[in-house]
Amino acid sequence: MDDNRMTRRGLFGVSAGAAAALAGAATPAAASAAAPARPARTGLWLRWWGNNSWEIRVPRGEGTATVLIDPWLTRFHTGTYSDEGADPRTPIRVDTDLIDRHVDSGELRADHILVTHGHYDHITDVPYLARRTGATVIGTETHLNLMLALGAPEDQLAVATGGEYLRFDGYTIRVLRSLHSATGPRARVAFAGTRPGRPPRRPRTIEDLVEGGTLAYEVASTATGASVVDFGGSNYVESEVARLRPDVVLLPPGGDSVHDYVPRLLAAAGHPPHVLPTHWDDIDRPLTEPAHDWGGLAALRAAVAQASPASRFTVVDHLETFVL
Repeated sequence: MDDNRMTRRGLFGVSAGAAAALAGAATPAAASAAAPARPARTGLWLRWWGNNSWEIRVPRGEGTATVLIDPWLTRFHTGTYSDEGADPRTPIRVDTDLIDRHVDSGELRADHILVTHGHYDHITDVPYLARRTGATVIGTETHLNLMLALGAPEDQLAVATGGEYLRFDGYTIRVLRSLHSATGPRARVAFAGTRPGRPPRRPRTIEDLVEGGTLAYEVASTATGASVVDFGGSNYVESEVARLRPDVVLLPPGGDSVHDYVPRLLAAAGHPPHVLPTHWDDIDRPLTEPAHDWGGLAALRAAVAQASPASRFTVVDHLETFVL
């Protein structure tokens, strides 16, 4: 039993101690870095739905356009941040009544849904949300195959590999090649694997939802140029980030196995004016309660302050908004 707990924790959980040690590491050069002067840009509205679920609104005509990233409202219990780690045999569940209430009330809508990777806490609700909102869903071939197996409408799915730069009414979406975080002494990705070619049998448990490649996204307002970059896992491709100068970076804690995780990313992104933590709450706690830190938030705050002191670190709680 003890060996099983260690294995589950190592593969599917996060070591808060290791996260604190490694996320806080910064070189002297990075520690002295300051954000270069850049014009202030507005016109970006973000709301955090917990985990890596973000609602982004940008001006469009007399109203706004809405982009969702990794929307996951159901939050069924998995044990992810318990001592044992996530139970891979946890059944997948979608709370359609909850989603219906938010959509029917007009509180939640979407023009696009962006998927960073295929794990249970990122794509489980997307097929039903896509059907209810009519949104176009962007993800890798594996992500789309998994969602097709979960009942997503095929004509609303758009495959991406990273490198796409797409323009829509009111906003642009830049798809970035990215990497998933890795944990344990061998730096392994939880629920690794791909599902190319055709949809698999319907996923039943969380271990059926494999990572399937990881993407990051930049969403920018065409009216004001304001932009936000989101990373769904505590890792990245540095060369992809180096092309960007976002106003807001949505940054997960952790990065245990990534060399200089925070300093390299923020330097590559030009020391963004705003850094908002994402994926820092215990997902077994209800979304209706204040977010409960799984243990990585303080280390991330310290790492950002050391690596990019001119960047403003702002913590947004469940269902709270940030306006640029």
